[in-house]
Formats: sequence, structure tokens, C-alpha cells
Amino acid sequence: MAEHNELGKLGEEMAVQFLQKNGYDILETNWVFQKAEIDIIAQKGTVLAIIEVKTRSTVDFGLPQDFVKPKKIQLLVKAVNEYVISNDLEVEVRFDIISVYKENNQFKIEYLEDAFFYF
Repeated sequence: MAEHNELGKLGEEMAVQFLQKNGYDILETNWVFQKAEIDIIAQKGTVLAIIEVKTRSTVDFGLPQDFVKPKKIQLLVKAVNEYVISNDLEVEVRFDIISVYKENNQFKIEYLEDAFFYF
């Protein structure tokens, strides 16, 4: 497996642990619909959190959350609509980003709730 793939997998595992420690139930990881992949689908109360995980070995070229582009957002919206409908859920949907990056040889986690909106 390429080094960047291993880093991404590590970031997603760290994100899952972070969410569980903060009271979220993890419903799915790496859920795929058509061309979209949702990194983590988690629930806390009546909120369904759709979480994009961005992992970087450095922030020299920008924060990980800066790399979530409009096309990715469109794909996530399409996928989550399918997920909610197919599972007959009555929830509030929120799009979050968990940013994992290395700083001074330690990983840092930033959790951005309501990171982006859709219409």
C-alpha cells in the first residue's frame, strides 16, 4: 500500500476513535454510492454527521480542510441523500470535516462541525 494511503487510513482510524470518545455512534466507514465515498457516517442524538476526513503529514501547503472541493461536496450530498432515503431515517444531516495533521512529530485533530452547506 502506498505511504499516502496508509496515512489516510491512519487518519480515518484516529477520527473514528475521536468521534467515539465524544459520544458518536459510528454507523458506517467508507460507505460508497456511485462515485462518492463517505469516509464516516456517525450519529449523535438526532444528528447524522457526514464526516470527510482529510489527513496530511504537514500543513506546509494548507490545512487539510482546504482540500474539500465543490465537486466532492456535490458527490457527498448525492450519497447522503441515498443513505438517508434507503435507511428511512428521520435525522438532521450535518456535514463535518475532521482534519488530521502532523505537527512537531505528533498528530493533531481538528473537528469542524457544519463545515459546509448544500442547497
